[in-house]
Amino acid sequence: MSMNFSAIRRFAVVTIAALGLSACGINSVPTAEENAKAKWADVQAAFQERANLIPNIAEVAQGAAEQERGILTDVVEARAKATSIQVTGADLSDPAKMADFQAAQSQLGAGLGRLMASFEAYPDLKSIGNYQMLQSQLEGQENRIRITLRDYNEAVRQYNTTIRTFPDTIAANVIYGAKPMVPYEAATPGAEVAPKLDMTPNSDTKPAG
Repeated sequence: MSMNFSAIRRFAVVTIAALGLSACGINSVPTAEENAKAKWADVQAAFQERANLIPNIAEVAQGAAEQERGILTDVVEARAKATSIQVTGADLSDPAKMADFQAAQSQLGAGLGRLMASFEAYPDLKSIGNYQMLQSQLEGQENRIRITLRDYNEAVRQYNTTIRTFPDTIAANVIYGAKPMVPYEAATPGAEVAPKLDMTPNSDTKPAG
């Protein structure tokens, strides 16, 4: 009888210990997941705010030459594609959907960079107050995108580490069926880094001859 009681007691201790270990992941796994989803929402908001600037950029481009209007057409088309691709929190474990989103946003960012850089040929544009304000807004938005991507990737790293680390991995696999999330990676090297948009006149330029 005492032997059976000892066995039961050992079994109870082991069971309680196992439940205690797995309980660590019951809270930490969804907490890490919700944090990553919240950071992704910040990323989406930052990209959307950049897209919202494009109609104002289009107005500026109307005063430029045909080449700039051609680039603008590419930007508008890229904007339409980028805003049509939606990645929800439930999609963050889908590499294909993330790749499509990243590629579309990178294409839009590259087009914006070409368009803004081409405006350097128009000194009159630089003297317009709205243009100066728009340039500042775009630079600020690109910087915000860079920061939100950094924060999202850090949240994903923490989540992926949590679901792979004992004892949290017990709850992650047994209770939640958790899958690793996909970090944001630029489709082209450096595309997630805010570009330097220098629109100031080149004072070092010397007259030809």
